[in-house]
Amino acid sequence: MSATPPHTPSSQGLAGTFARSFINSQLTPLLIIASVLLGVLAVIMLPREEEPQIKVPMVDVMVGVPGFSAEEVEKRVTAPMEKLIWEIPGVEYVYSISRPEEALVIVRFLVGEDVEKSLVKLNQKLQSNFDKIPPGVSFPLLKPRSIDDVPILALTFHSPTEDHYFLRRVVAEIEEQIKQVPDVSETHMIGGLRRQYRIQLDPEALAARHLDPISIIPVLQAANRQSRSGGLIRDNQEILVETGGFLRDVDDVNRVVLGVYNNAPIYLRDVATVVDGPEELKPVVVFGSGAASGKAHEDEAAVTLAVAKRPGTNAIDVADRVLEKIEHLRPKLIPSDVDMTITRHYGETASEKSNELLFHMFIAVISVSLLILISLGWRESIIVALAIPSTLALTLLIFYLTGFTLNRITLFALIFSICILVDDAIVVV
Repeated sequence: MSATPPHTPSSQGLAGTFARSFINSQLTPLLIIASVLLGVLAVIMLPREEEPQIKVPMVDVMVGVPGFSAEEVEKRVTAPMEKLIWEIPGVEYVYSISRPEEALVIVRFLVGEDVEKSLVKLNQKLQSNFDKIPPGVSFPLLKPRSIDDVPILALTFHSPTEDHYFLRRVVAEIEEQIKQVPDVSETHMIGGLRRQYRIQLDPEALAARHLDPISIIPVLQAANRQSRSGGLIRDNQEILVETGGFLRDVDDVNRVVLGVYNNAPIYLRDVATVVDGPEELKPVVVFGSGAASGKAHEDEAAVTLAVAKRPGTNAIDVADRVLEKIEHLRPKLIPSDVDMTITRHYGETASEKSNELLFHMFIAVISVSLLILISLGWRESIIVALAIPSTLALTLLIFYLTGFTLNRITLFALIFSICILVDDAIVVV
């Protein structure tokens, strides 16, 4: 009988050779410690958000159609545009909305398509076929959409004593300061009443001077315009000549000349009354509480300021910087009778969900290690307890270096991968 030859490193396969080199190396403990520390640093530095950065190019195509009804917009503009868009490679869905004098077509490309290339393809397709669009239709306006357009922070400013007009002006000043916060991509206000000059025409005065409202509109537009008309060069100096000007107050609007009647100029104040104040009431924001909160009081006028972040940035840090900025602005710009309520805090919810998933990952590692301890032994349990954290730590480090974010999808994937890590560790043992 021949004796069984002893196992050699070459007969153990690549995994066995690689494992034996780590077992016999004195640097293995240092590598494990370094991996875990780098993973902890990566968890601290990784941007956190709720939704993953999945590239789904989506573009809104807006078209103005003056004088068209909704049915005409659908037949003559929306339907031909949909046919052109379906010819673009990579388009997955096309949605359309036809309204009187306007059309909106929402184009969604396949997941993973490049945003810039998709936008270029759509723009070139519409430009090269614009001759098929009926006359009078405005050129399509393209507006790309992404997951980062969703506001991470919504701040509602409300007051029991101030009106919508006053709150809008206060929030507008705050918005200008918020835009200067790093990693804030865009902001927009919801609610409130803008300031405007409202012109109330007198029909009898117009008829007496042979004027009509349609003829007044282009005159006002021309009066509220400033242009460069040339320049004068003299003594090695150039003097720029500008004509026209912008309407600054009610007196400027009243002095607009609409025409001539009986050899006398017709001013706007002769046929209309100009009011400097808020615009007409539109859908507004109110703040209040009802029976659900145990309180009952009258709803307060309110304006909401929504803040969005830049792609790949930490929603928690951006939200904290915005709130810190507002605290510095409170004594300067926010009156004492105006309160602020956080109605949406995307960063806070993202932090809670990330911390909860990290805690569940820690519980999973402990549970698997105890299971291995009961079934296989303490040596195998120690190996699994060291292999899983170090591997996950290096994975999180790669996440940080390659620009990924820490969200519920990536964390769930890491939790599911623990079973694979345990199987590999048992096979190596």
